Amino acid sequence: MKRLAILLFSTLLITVTSFAQNYNELLKETHEKFKGLNGGANADYIPFLANVPSNLFGISIVTADGKVFEAGDTKYEFGIESISKAFVLCKAMMEVGPDSIAHAIGVNATGMPFNSVIAIELEGYSPVSPLVNAGAMATNSMIKGPNKDAQWQIVLNHLSDMAGRPLKVLDELYKSEAATNQHNRAIAMLLDAYGHMWADPIDACDSYTKQCSVGVTAKDLAVMAGVLANGGVNPITKKRILDEKYVPKILAVMSMEGLYQTSGTWLFHVGLPGKSGVGGGVIAVVPGRMAIAAFSPPLDPVGNSVRSMAAINYISEKLNLNLYSSSSKK
Repeated sequence: MKRLAILLFSTLLITVTSFAQNYNELLKETHEKFKGLNGGANADYIPFLANVPSNLFGISIVTADGKVFEAGDTKYEFGIESISKAFVLCKAMMEVGPDSIAHAIGVNATGMPFNSVIAIELEGYSPVSPLVNAGAMATNSMIKGPNKDAQWQIVLNHLSDMAGRPLKVLDELYKSEAATNQHNRAIAMLLDAYGHMWADPIDACDSYTKQCSVGVTAKDLAVMAGVLANGGVNPITKKRILDEKYVPKILAVMSMEGLYQTSGTWLFHVGLPGKSGVGGGVIAVVPGRMAIAAFSPPLDPVGNSVRSMAAINYISEKLNLNLYSSSSKK
């Protein structure tokens, strides 16, 4: 009996070691394959982002049971930007429920740029989606606090819980964004006029600007996305962040609008709920299995990282992760 137990343990150890080696080798291979990929350019409408070194490139996988794999520049802190929209949506959904999100903001794709004003006017004077700028500011305004500073601290604490470590605003990025966010302020005022703001619109815009300016690493993003892969529980800290029943709602919205006008193209090729940010980050979620995050600053014309998308697409193909494939590995 003792010999059998030792044999089973040895077999398990070999399996786990092989699993880790395979993932590490895949990330190393992916990083090597795409680190020289040209195309795209840093976001230049936010001066801070224009100056981030464009050769940076990191990839991380975090499994639902908390294993972490990394390759490349995964320790570099960059602006989370629009990826924060999905995570702040988690907090808002916990506070007001999915029906309020669907009715007050909307859960459809706009088919237009993330800062579109036309989309608001064409779609019944509403934000349409929590993952465009209008909807993200409206979502942020649903998170209540006794004053604007306390409200912001609630948002930051939530993002930190998702990352499993204290996060902070990159001050220079925030200053750069705050000095150039006139368009977002105008959108916030327009939404307020149409009854789709639940706090002072300028305060909501400022809180949204701060959430976009939070610094994260590629590993942080993988852990945060890992919360969604793990049914709402942080895979590293084991703390529940989101009720499991809400996870499919968040992933559905990400599938619809996560990469803006190219969300359909992304699903066609990758087959995973994703979210991008103009800081160069992209996440993808494989429910019940893992989250993948990649970071590289050069963006396509829509605002998605060229290298990050290519890397995640390659990993999805290699591991047969496409959720729409009947042969995807479970």
